[in-house]
Amino acid sequence: MTHAAHGLIARQEEPIDPAQPIVDAHHHLYDRPSLRYLLDDFLADIRTGHDVRATVYVQARAMQRQEGPESLKPVGETEFANGVAAMCASGIYGNARVCAAIVGFADLCLGQAVQAVLQAHIDTAGGPAAVGGRFRGIRHVAAWDADPALLNPAYPTSEDLLDSAAFRAGFAQLNPRGLSFDAWLYFHQIPRLTSLARAFPDTPIVLNHCGGILGLGCYEGRHQEVFRQWATATRELASCPNVMVKLGGLGMPLSGLGTRRHDARPSSAELAELWRPWIEHCIETFGPSRCMFESNFPADKVGYDYAAGWNAFQRIAEHASASEKADLFWRSACTFYRIQTSPSGGRN
Repeated sequence: MTHAAHGLIARQEEPIDPAQPIVDAHHHLYDRPSLRYLLDDFLADIRTGHDVRATVYVQARAMQRQEGPESLKPVGETEFANGVAAMCASGIYGNARVCAAIVGFADLCLGQAVQAVLQAHIDTAGGPAAVGGRFRGIRHVAAWDADPALLNPAYPTSEDLLDSAAFRAGFAQLNPRGLSFDAWLYFHQIPRLTSLARAFPDTPIVLNHCGGILGLGCYEGRHQEVFRQWATATRELASCPNVMVKLGGLGMPLSGLGTRRHDARPSSAELAELWRPWIEHCIETFGPSRCMFESNFPADKVGYDYAAGWNAFQRIAEHASASEKADLFWRSACTFYRIQTSPSGGRN
């Protein structure tokens, strides 16, 4: 992916706080006909000045197996991510431990039969976390809307997926194996996630991308209305102590929060102005210890540069205490995903 492909002039910003340790709580790597974004591409982004110590890899249908049972094909993505993690653990590529934690896909609608898939993921990534394995959880995409234009055909879903008996039978297999759940859904589905979280209070859940804000299609021009519904739903979700939230994903076109500039990539100041109401609400509602910043690259790369995105987060968190910043930028992610990283370690 290049800036030229979007017809915008690159705007390279220096980091506002280059000494702030960062754990990027959500990113992808893949090689598709329309986009190649692999380790070298990601390293080029994270080496733009910010002190990224570790990252969390989240499933995106990359490098799935072409042979074998359909249910086990996603294990190929974990194998790929674990290989990248091993490359970075060698130190050859710098100090950033890319893919230090891995979130994969398993079809939870398999019910109890998903146990074999979960175990295959765990084994492929080095075993349980207690013995140094990197596999941490499952993301089974649930994003659904009545507007077909907002559906991703690669992820078949339904309005009541999280409520279905089959899905919940599979979901029940996560906690016994020490696994968490990454929830990607749209803002109007948050009450269903609240119901799921209450039904499984011992399973750690993290809400992706601020809760799936929509600003396209029938939601275009309705951000105030969306905000009200979303804010009410997230306040109720925050009453579930097993739920945390990822702050980011707002650069995706579906959020409708993109800048209208046609000459250059947006500045961090512009991004901070657009994102502040949503991110500040999440921090106020969940508290810093249950919030973690994410880049969501390369999906968000269509909207801004990596350095500018982290600068925008730093602008939004400008008045937070040192402890609150530690939560937001690295500690919450390390807690949720059980990543061992020292805030006093070296830079890339």
